[in-house]
Amino acid sequence: MKKMKLWVGAVLAVVMLAGCGSDTTKTTSGEEVTLKEKGVFSFAVSGEYAPFSYVDKDGNLDGFDVAVGKALAKKMGLKAKVDKQKFHGIVTAVKTKRYDAAVASHAINDERKKAVNFTAPYYYSGPVLFVQKGSNVKQATDLKGKNIAVSKGSTYGETAKQYTKDISVYDSDVTALKALSEKKHDGTITDSITGKQAMKKGFNIQEAETLGTSEQGIIVSKDNDTLLKALDKALEELKKDGTLKKLSEKYTGIDITKKP
Repeated sequence: MKKMKLWVGAVLAVVMLAGCGSDTTKTTSGEEVTLKEKGVFSFAVSGEYAPFSYVDKDGNLDGFDVAVGKALAKKMGLKAKVDKQKFHGIVTAVKTKRYDAAVASHAINDERKKAVNFTAPYYYSGPVLFVQKGSNVKQATDLKGKNIAVSKGSTYGETAKQYTKDISVYDSDVTALKALSEKKHDGTITDSITGKQAMKKGFNIQEAETLGTSEQGIIVSKDNDTLLKALDKALEELKKDGTLKKLSEKYTGIDITKKP
């Protein structure tokens, strides 16, 4: 019986390793890249961060991040495969190779660099404080002792800690903004464009103060340098041929691909 258990365990281990396997594929530029599935560029988005990623009326993932990921796959001569993942779990999912990469509006910072690698920035943004319409909170320094809502796993939580200890966490920026609109919080820190999109949808919020700038990059696992280099090359080509700018203007209304 003991031998049988050991044999079954060995078989299961082989099956698990096979499921987490990888394949080498040549890009259109002739580079060999390591992918989870041969010829397929799989990437994750949050799906809850309009206009960067969201689920459309037909149930399909769309948005700037989704479009950029697909454009990168096309530029490399690969098939794109996009999947929705809770934002706070994306870094771990890429680190453990559930996906080849994540095109999910991750701000490049030292903490994340400990776990994954980043491409060059594909757009530039920054944290903005949003408050309820008519609020007496005019700037971040007015938040002392007040409550801020942020998305789990985002860098906005760290920004919020600079102004208050009372912080509420949501699964996405949109749900945090909705809660703010429903008067459950005193403010929300999120990306400028995401907040403005919520305002267009009728959320009872307004912009109070811009709190900084950030660079957003695509993340890949630490041991996949070949894919990192190929993505950087494809990204540079998308910038030069104007594709990145066109996608930015299509989904956000402005060009966020140039460094401020």
